[in-house]
Amino acid sequence: MHGWLQAALVVAVVVGLHVPLGDHMARVLGGARHTRAERVLYRFLGVDPDREQHWRHYLSAVLAFTTAGIAALFALFTWQHELPWSTGHDGMPWRLALHTAVSFTTNTSWQNYAAEDTTGHLAVMAGLGTQAFASAAVGICVALALIRGLIRQGGDELGNFWVDLTRTVFRVLLPLAVVAGLLFIALGVPQTLGAPQPVTTVAGGTQVLPGGPVGSWESVKLLSGDGGGFFNASSAHPYENPSAWSNALSAVLMLLIPTAFVRTYGRLIGSTRQSWTLLAVVGVLFGLLATAATLAQGAGGGTVTEAVGGQYEGTETRIGVPGSTLFGIAATASADGAGGSSYDSFSALGGGVLLSAMMLGEIAPGGTGSGLYGLLIAVLVAMFIGGLMVGRTPEYLGKRLGWREMRFVALYTLVAPVTILSCAALAVALGPGVSSMDEPGPHGLTELVYAYTSGVVSNGSAMAGFDGTTDFHQLLMTAAMLIGRYLPMVFLLALAGRLARLTPSAVTSGTLRARGAAFVVLATGSALILALLNFLPVLSLGPLAEGLG
Repeated sequence: MHGWLQAALVVAVVVGLHVPLGDHMARVLGGARHTRAERVLYRFLGVDPDREQHWRHYLSAVLAFTTAGIAALFALFTWQHELPWSTGHDGMPWRLALHTAVSFTTNTSWQNYAAEDTTGHLAVMAGLGTQAFASAAVGICVALALIRGLIRQGGDELGNFWVDLTRTVFRVLLPLAVVAGLLFIALGVPQTLGAPQPVTTVAGGTQVLPGGPVGSWESVKLLSGDGGGFFNASSAHPYENPSAWSNALSAVLMLLIPTAFVRTYGRLIGSTRQSWTLLAVVGVLFGLLATAATLAQGAGGGTVTEAVGGQYEGTETRIGVPGSTLFGIAATASADGAGGSSYDSFSALGGGVLLSAMMLGEIAPGGTGSGLYGLLIAVLVAMFIGGLMVGRTPEYLGKRLGWREMRFVALYTLVAPVTILSCAALAVALGPGVSSMDEPGPHGLTELVYAYTSGVVSNGSAMAGFDGTTDFHQLLMTAAMLIGRYLPMVFLLALAGRLARLTPSAVTSGTLRARGAAFVVLATGSALILALLNFLPVLSLGPLAEGLG
């Protein structure tokens, strides 16, 4: 009962806050005037804020900004020991530095290192913190470009990436992060700039207490979908997540912006009824995932749970099993990936639910920006199928969906399953995949597939039994993260450019409407079919074989 009440509280807070936040985001991102400070920044950068970009130029700006971010992070990690506030940490080896730079720039935040023993305060604040904001903003920018493609007609311009980026960071992410950071500090999360402090314990021994700007980092990592831990244990560490209240706040923050952005979409297209319909799809998917995970954890089962003698192994006892399950679903149904407990210690079926949440495309509600455009892809598939079923040319928002538009939709949907399954197969075939498993068999396969699913869909959570620190996995996962993040953006922006040139057709009584209970069922079914059928064989060999065997 405690778990269901906590989940109900989180959902109620998110639903209550998403309306004012979504409306605010629509105002500031949908054509507001430039502030004086923003104009100074644009002039300094040599950007014309009133000049819009063709989809190819928009994509070029995204990729250029990303490349610069990767290069800056790589240099910061490599030369960390030469910089101030390194707190005694050395520079990273180049493979680890490259993997980490790509990981945080793609909003994945997979960490192949123990954070408190590897990164100093400058690397966290100036490096990881900056990229947490930037990578989240990039996702929102691409989603805005798709929205403009849907609502504009007869042109091929999708806005200005640099304007979208600036407004997202300074008008949305930063204010929210300040408020959330103060809440975490009030709940007991430390905020210091000092080095780790040695203390004498009650028993007469010595212990080193780590410190740092943890409170401000928590708000950044959870709001932005970043998910990287200030400490190796991430949000299972009592300094990052000290109580049930901070656990609930963490779940709210992970879900808040992706949910509010659905409301923003409704405002920008001029139909809040459609945003409520999409929110219903998100709610149904999240409810199914949360219910399945809670039942699976309550039932136990699987070799992991049986081996350790109970559900509490790997669970932070201050939070409990229900709170840990809620946190895990919020982290994998969004693109945040923070760890509130050991996901490797979930029951076989419970871990399978977390894996399925990522395989779903993280659209319930997904990442900042990426959740919405993933959801819209599922909606376009639903409209295409629905239109063919009723014998009419499929269309959405008056834009007809022909083969030229649907080819980009199809390519988008193929990127994740092809990349995930190819990388997993390559790792197993060449041997490094098997050697990195905690154990051979179904659970080891689950660990391997979980790792590459997490990397490709920009989640970053992990099952601790998988060793991703080998050169093979660091380089292969670096490539997988880049493909999984940016190749879908190529197809998405090309689709947006194509849609922007179309002229809407008249809505008639025979037009399939993208709202109502029937459409919620159609869109939910399309999302489930698109995602999980691709992965059913590997799920059968992994978590299902372990949990039902």
